[in-house]
Amino acid sequence: AASPLQALEDHYSPSRWSPRLDRDTIIDAHLAVTAAGTERARASAQTLLHVPYGTGDGEKLDIYFPTDPSETFPVLVYIHGGYWQCLSKDDSGFAAPPLVSQGVAVVAVGYDIAPKGRCCPAEAAAACAARRPPTLPFVLCPGHMDTMVLQVRRSLAFLAERYPRSRGIYLCGHSAGAHLAAMVLSTDWTEFQAVPDIKGAVLVSGLYDLEPILHTYVNDALNMSREVAQRNSPMRLVTPAAPAACEVLVAVAQHDSPEFRRQSQEYSQALRAAGWSVSLLDLAAVDHFDIIERLSEDSYVLTQVGRRAVPRR
Repeated sequence: AASPLQALEDHYSPSRWSPRLDRDTIIDAHLAVTAAGTERARASAQTLLHVPYGTGDGEKLDIYFPTDPSETFPVLVYIHGGYWQCLSKDDSGFAAPPLVSQGVAVVAVGYDIAPKGRCCPAEAAAACAARRPPTLPFVLCPGHMDTMVLQVRRSLAFLAERYPRSRGIYLCGHSAGAHLAAMVLSTDWTEFQAVPDIKGAVLVSGLYDLEPILHTYVNDALNMSREVAQRNSPMRLVTPAAPAACEVLVAVAQHDSPEFRRQSQEYSQALRAAGWSVSLLDLAAVDHFDIIERLSEDSYVLTQVGRRAVPRR
């Protein structure tokens, strides 16, 4: 029988649970599908690529504009997955075509993934410290979990400032991106230049409690301490819903691992208990990867739910 540690690793290895492809093939297939879909989206939409929202190398975003832009348009912000250590905004435009055709702008956010920032060498410490917001007691380095969360928050403040007349911002995150989107929901915006009008969040096959992964291979690159994992776990940061709290859709795949499914259920229950308007969508016949890849299809249920959630006019 597998050791408890091996069982934990398996439960946090999404590629082990798909009935479609073996674990080595499925990740390569996912990279190929998202890259090809993004290439198609860039070829067919009006875009503004590599827009800097900060000074860091990874602090850039891609904007896919609506085919028929009105004076104001809703903005769907997509935050990519990859276990905080692979993928990028350059593979993250695949979901744009069905949305831009309906008058929605799609923004793919880049952030500094690990392992680049696994530890902060002495010579870089001063540079990292110089970028530390005065309100944070810890030093921020590229690729550190605290930094990734802050970067995504900054990208939203940037969009709010750049498009003050948008019809609201809608978040969509997959896997690690769903974790980052959920962290956005707990943001104290008083520390930022602008407050984004977040109207909805679609969290797809995400992780909401980081503590279980501390003892798995996932943390080899992230190098998180227990304290870092705790302060970046949305499950621990659920606050009573404010009157203007956005609607949240938590989606999980039939062939996600039992731990991913458990975390999605428990996080949606915690939000509901705190008064948030939340739905849990358990999608049949998809796994951790095609649950998000199929957003490029008009007929896919999650595409249709997302479209209904975002008012175009």
